[in-house]
Amino acid sequence: MQTAKQEVEELLRELPEDATLEDIQYHIYVKQKIAQGLSDIAAGRVMSQEEVEKRFARWLGK
Repeated sequence: MQTAKQEVEELLRELPEDATLEDIQYHIYVKQKIAQGLSDIAAGRVMSQEEVEKRFARWLGK
């Protein structure tokens, strides 16, 4: 398992030389969100498509 610093170093190697600080922040953010999603799946924190549709229907007044 890589450390956070190693993950960022790998990310920086993959980005183009003209990447901005905003680009770097965005890519770190996306990696964090993907990791959190995978962790949620592994822990069983998921919803069915049907449940998501029911919740959205309540929010949207359908």
